[in-house]
Amino acid sequence: MTIQQGFVLTRQARDVSGHTQIELWLSTPDGPTQLIIDGERPVFFIDQASISSASTVAEQLNIKVDIKPLSLCNFEHQPMAACYCDNTKDSLRWSDLLTQNNVVTHESDIRLADRYLMERFIKGGIEYSGRPTQNNGAAYKKFTHVKCRQGDYTPKLSVVSLDIECSEKGLLYSIGLDSPSDSRVIMVGDPEPSDTPIQWVENERALLLAMVDWFQAFDPDVIIGWSVIDFDFRLLHKRAEFHKIKLMIGRGHQASFFRTSNTSQQSFITIPGRVVLDGIDTLKTATYHFRSWSLESVSQQLLGEGKQIHNVHDRMDEINTMFRQDKTALARYNLQDCVLVNKIFNLTHLLDFAIERTKLTGVELDRIGGSVAAFTNLYLPQIHRAGYVAPNLEPENWIASPGGYVMDSIPNLYDSVLVLDFKSLYPAIIRSFLIDPMGLIEGLKLPIGTEENQAVPGFRGGQFHRTRHFLPNMIEQLWAARDVAKRNNEKAFSQAIKIIMNSFYGVLGSSGCRFFDTRLASSITMRGHEIMKQTKILIEAKGYQVIYGDTDSTFVSLNGQYSQQQADEIGNQLVEYVNQWWSQHLRDEFNLTSILELEYETHYRRFLMPTIRGQETGSKKRYAGLIGEGDAERIIFKGLESARTDWTPLAQDFQQTLYNMVFHGENPSDYIRHFVEQTLNGEFDDSLIYQKRLRRRLHEYQKNIPPQVRAARMADEINAQLGRPLQYQNKGRIEYIITLNGPEPREYQKSAIDYQHYIDKQLRPVAEAILPFIGLDFSTLSEPQLGLF
Repeated sequence: MTIQQGFVLTRQARDVSGHTQIELWLSTPDGPTQLIIDGERPVFFIDQASISSASTVAEQLNIKVDIKPLSLCNFEHQPMAACYCDNTKDSLRWSDLLTQNNVVTHESDIRLADRYLMERFIKGGIEYSGRPTQNNGAAYKKFTHVKCRQGDYTPKLSVVSLDIECSEKGLLYSIGLDSPSDSRVIMVGDPEPSDTPIQWVENERALLLAMVDWFQAFDPDVIIGWSVIDFDFRLLHKRAEFHKIKLMIGRGHQASFFRTSNTSQQSFITIPGRVVLDGIDTLKTATYHFRSWSLESVSQQLLGEGKQIHNVHDRMDEINTMFRQDKTALARYNLQDCVLVNKIFNLTHLLDFAIERTKLTGVELDRIGGSVAAFTNLYLPQIHRAGYVAPNLEPENWIASPGGYVMDSIPNLYDSVLVLDFKSLYPAIIRSFLIDPMGLIEGLKLPIGTEENQAVPGFRGGQFHRTRHFLPNMIEQLWAARDVAKRNNEKAFSQAIKIIMNSFYGVLGSSGCRFFDTRLASSITMRGHEIMKQTKILIEAKGYQVIYGDTDSTFVSLNGQYSQQQADEIGNQLVEYVNQWWSQHLRDEFNLTSILELEYETHYRRFLMPTIRGQETGSKKRYAGLIGEGDAERIIFKGLESARTDWTPLAQDFQQTLYNMVFHGENPSDYIRHFVEQTLNGEFDDSLIYQKRLRRRLHEYQKNIPPQVRAARMADEINAQLGRPLQYQNKGRIEYIITLNGPEPREYQKSAIDYQHYIDKQLRPVAEAILPFIGLDFSTLSEPQLGLF
């Protein structure tokens, strides 16, 4: 049989005639391919002392099982046995009843298709052989009797951007589809001349069937969109259900399946052979941040273009009007949304990012977040080969570990402050001190010491084996791959590696991970505290002042004004000294090789470390500083109003100009007086809008009712009176203005603006953070000037 290559798009396991069947859909050089793998047996583990009980339970269920004692043990060193069934249904029933009978099962939550791939170390790329089947001229290849192993194939995936337009009651008007092979809008209505490619259909049912035909004809690998799962596909499935038709948009004429989690209310869609990537979720997974996640806002920020309709009601009214009177205009609008999403994905290389993340971790392309799944995928098969079965989730035993080190700051307005950062501090600690789940279990058997047969000390009773571990090597490989990616300017690959590498500490510190142990997480964070405190001592011994420290960053005042060249020289000398000290210390104290690497990051020519509002104590995670020279000059804001989405544009504009003047030694008194007058005169009314996220459902706010909730309730009361859909009942984002009658939604503002609120609550805090350091007072500057008489 010929060995062929591909990339896993979707995976699914099902029971067929009492046996399991795994279906993998691949992208291959020869087009889409379906692999059918029969007879893989689901497995979970129990300790050997429970074999008799497990057999008795299986007899009660009258199911065929196979229990095999193994040489593996659990983390408590109890010998284990594997429990096999012929199908998933029996395996789930058996493990559930065993749990009810107080028999502990291990790894019973690992899905069959996931286990099949992870145990073969298949991470996206796959090599396979099998028996080709007659496929009646279908557009894909099909193989049975398949054997698979790890591969390294990078696919070129075909993409379609999908967007629907509908009435406020959820009746479908049109479906936009934009791909390199075909762009069109499928529209309900009678044919009209149009510059936009429109496929006309007579009713909603025909619209859905035409979409199914499009997918079968153009066959994309990936579907992208904006809230495409939670909005577009939710409504498409709802309308298909109404018309009693199945959305056969999967490969092999399979139906898509939509479900919503009862606990998180998160929606999921399964389309065999096709991946659905939501633009918002994928950007968040790639660590992008935006003030607003609307398509209009993100496309304006990234692309400098967007849609003409901003207000949700204007949009709904205009869409309804266009559908009745100008369907070609609606088609243009519909297709523009699809085009914008495609442009955002192309600009940010989101698909490349998703592919690289899968190649690194084995998680599905469309997996949101997924750091725990990624760690499990990578770690589980390795510990099996080392003789262990993974522990179970035990959140009831959860003990929090200390967070990152945050030093008390020394507030002031400084000249020349350096920022020195430890490169990937937590991954470096894991590598340097050999921190690892299995290494902990093995290390606890040994005495602590510096010899090869002695353990490396951790914290809270943790200690680690010097050779029996996996995580330090996993991070070393990722670290090296990231260095190569950065050298080759492969930004998507580099970002994917960075996120995965930095997530490993979070995973070990999360009660949602089966490998959580407070001794692991604490041995990372508490070692970080120790490193940051000692680094401060080393720097201050050189005559400089450490004014702040946060997790892996140390802020150093040079106690005077220095040129960029002088600051660079000092910064480079400091990092060389500190790194040499840590290398020597780890060698002498622990007989370990230090991977700790302090880097010279930034020189702030002027730097503000403010106080906590209304106090003399220095703040944490809040500062601003001036970097660069000439055209490259800019102010960095961290944790202050300009960096926060919940402050108004008024405060942010005021802060940018005020700080720029102070950092350049200019007197801002006249500017402040004039800005306050302009605000009171209504010249900045467009900048007074608050944007706040409703983090709970509206009815859940009972005792303390914040202004955004009051505004949202008012908006939906008016929506109800006008017969419009309610916008804010189930979370969401609200824009509102503070008036003399309190908060009012932007779209329904009817009262006069409370300008004094904006002076006191938006401008005053910004000014009072910096003015005391230059001997000025906001109250004096902002009060009305009394004439002389």
